[in-house]
Amino acid sequence: MFDLMPIAFRNVNQLWAYILTETLKRLGLTCAIICPGSRSTPLAVAFAQQVPEIEAISILDERSAAFFALGQAQATGRAVVLVCTSGTAGANFYSAVIEASYSRVPLLILTTDRPPELRDCHSGQTVDQLRLYGNYPNWQTELALPCADLGMLAYLRQTVIHSWERTQTPTKGPVHLNIPFRDPLAPLPDGNDLSYLRSQFHPEDFFAGIANPSPIPYAPFPIPKEWKECDRGIIIAGVAQPSQPEEYCKAIAHLSQTLKWPVLAEGLSPVRNYAELNPYLISTYDLILRNQQLAKQLTPEMVIQVGEMPTSKELRSWIDAAQPRRWVIDPSDQNLDPLHGRTTHLRISVEEIKAEEINLSLSSDYGKQWCNAEAKVRLAVDQTMGQIDEIIESKAAWLISQILPPGTPLFIANSMPVRDVEYFWKPNNLGVRSHFNRGANGIDGTLSTALGIAHRQQSSVILTGDLALLHDTNGFLIRNKFVGHLTIVLINNNGGGIFEMLPIAKFDPPFEEFFGTPQDIDFALLCATYNVQHELITSWQQLQQRFNPLPIQGIRVLELQTNRKADAKWRQDNLRNFAVDIVI
Repeated sequence: MFDLMPIAFRNVNQLWAYILTETLKRLGLTCAIICPGSRSTPLAVAFAQQVPEIEAISILDERSAAFFALGQAQATGRAVVLVCTSGTAGANFYSAVIEASYSRVPLLILTTDRPPELRDCHSGQTVDQLRLYGNYPNWQTELALPCADLGMLAYLRQTVIHSWERTQTPTKGPVHLNIPFRDPLAPLPDGNDLSYLRSQFHPEDFFAGIANPSPIPYAPFPIPKEWKECDRGIIIAGVAQPSQPEEYCKAIAHLSQTLKWPVLAEGLSPVRNYAELNPYLISTYDLILRNQQLAKQLTPEMVIQVGEMPTSKELRSWIDAAQPRRWVIDPSDQNLDPLHGRTTHLRISVEEIKAEEINLSLSSDYGKQWCNAEAKVRLAVDQTMGQIDEIIESKAAWLISQILPPGTPLFIANSMPVRDVEYFWKPNNLGVRSHFNRGANGIDGTLSTALGIAHRQQSSVILTGDLALLHDTNGFLIRNKFVGHLTIVLINNNGGGIFEMLPIAKFDPPFEEFFGTPQDIDFALLCATYNVQHELITSWQQLQQRFNPLPIQGIRVLELQTNRKADAKWRQDNLRNFAVDIVI
């Protein structure tokens, strides 16, 4: 620490930046993403001085940098710092801030700014940065101008501590600090005599007592009597990225076995990747509910929703029509019921529900009906997929669910990949750690988020379509800073496959130009531009071989070329048929 001090006392800006970065280091910050620029110079220098305790990564494109930070925070569960210069730089963080807010990912955004006297007078690279991200941050403020006063340094320290805490409580999310600096920005003398302060400033006293806040212990929540008395209930394990997935799955399984209620597990829930924990796991609910007779027979009286509602329109419509009594279990302060039903939000985590002795007797008739339907439809899906030799989009998610190395971090891109995962992801015991940006469901930052998730983690995989990848090709610029391996499974159907599933697909023109939006990109050439490995996959056996094992470093693209209209027709022909003849 003491070798940081000479830099810190060169000018007031550098002292301010030192207090800020040193406080963050002691709070537990391990990663800062620095976008190049002039106004942010004091922070860039201070973070560089904190290496290696804080990893400082320079990323050119601010939008890409923000999503990389988002991915890193997803993977580690710890807040990541983002730094940028003044002007429009911070605006490029906006979409990632929105995603962090909705997905509850901790980010600390440090936008640097011109001082007040250089605003609103057409000074260069100056925009209004106050409340730049609207109401999306958990908390936001502008710091005072740097000042070499012990009282003001204490104000800075405590404001940084509060900012760090607000990235984590009461719900994880983004926090924005706008930080003005006057010249000189480089660590040059600024005319202030800081020698008197240096004699008064004692780092160990000043930083004493700073610690990463520990979680508040919770009291177990007893299972309500009305749940125990209901024999037509279901648990929906919705979209979730818990930091301890196995414990999360065990808690859901215990509740399910206590109540004898089946668990309808979204493909984006870890429950499907810890299948052996849960004997009442239902993975084909979307396909089952397309059979109107089965949907009617399986109507529930009560529903417990853990986490966010699954993507499935079939499931949402079925619950909306039935209007069962519902509970949402989630510790956030957000409204997680888009159906506006008879819903009670229990502001707890599922792990807080009091464990009770499990009755080992057979499940209810209702539970048996669900398990019977699951077994039959799962068999139909597996047999159908196993016989498909041609490269079609839907089979990729089904196959990947069975061939990933245990514990692999997997990023699932938005649009069709998340839906194919919900339809076809086969329950397994691989402990795959699925990640996704389902807060705002956008395609921006897809590649950068995946790289952030994979950075310094186990070899990772992303499943993406061509448009989502093309929307973020600047993410490839991170390749020289990236430590680890990412395999990109690219479904290239030359356009927006999800729009083929919508009614607008029947109207061409204007469908192909404005919705299909084919880009006609040669991905082999694109990868060569960025010096990224590319391989065209022409058989499912070839894909399987490339996963066993995954490489340990670098980025590679495994491209599967499919026919967008044929993929859509296959889904339309098959999704409704998997359960068409099922009787329970």
